[in-house]
Amino acid sequence: MVRDPLSLDGRVALVTGGARGQGEAEARLLAERGAEVIVADVLDGTDVATAVGGRFVHLDVGDGASWDALVAGFERLDVLVNNAGIIRVGSLERTSEADFLEVVRVNQLGTFLGMQRCVPLLRASGNASIVNVSSVAGMTGVANMVAYGASKWAIRGMTKTAALELGHDGIRVNSVHPGGVDTPMIQGHFEGADTDAINAALPVPRIGQPEDVAQLVAFLASDASAYCTGSEFVIDGGSLAGRSPHA
Repeated sequence: MVRDPLSLDGRVALVTGGARGQGEAEARLLAERGAEVIVADVLDGTDVATAVGGRFVHLDVGDGASWDALVAGFERLDVLVNNAGIIRVGSLERTSEADFLEVVRVNQLGTFLGMQRCVPLLRASGNASIVNVSSVAGMTGVANMVAYGASKWAIRGMTKTAALELGHDGIRVNSVHPGGVDTPMIQGHFEGADTDAINAALPVPRIGQPEDVAQLVAFLASDASAYCTGSEFVIDGGSLAGRSPHA
């Protein structure tokens, strides 16, 4: 029987920020494709872990000791999805130092620590995939999102560096760049903006759904993307189609 390249049977996957929203959708689909899923979050993800037949581990992604405690309990890891993230909206002049550093701590440092701490386990797999969740804000400038944009550009860069360093160890590393996605994280952050009109004007005229992103993450976790590494995958309904994504 020919193996389905999209199958994740027999693989162990860790999803950070997996307790709700986009991370929950990713955890559910990876489990549906056959993976044993570990849901990691600062929020309680017990219900999600139970639903997918996996387990929940409390994790503060921006804390190295928290990562050390997590990986100490692992015997195997094949897929790492660095999904956890936060957003703070504010102009360059109005963003506080505390807000900037907190966004960088979770989004940027959290991704760095996840990759670094999980490399030994992923190397032992011999056929591993890291999927780092960035944003279209990591492809182009977005006004009033200086901290978020800085962290998401950093994820894009770290992804390419890690791909170069880890490829010969059997570890692929790619980044995912969603546009607007209907998740709890963005609710309440864009009051006053006509988001319905913005989404209706897209080539795909709707807001993204967590399940849309999950499909891409599952593809990159699987052997269907076996020749993909060091690349960015945009999933934005076409929002970047009319402007250059290059710096």
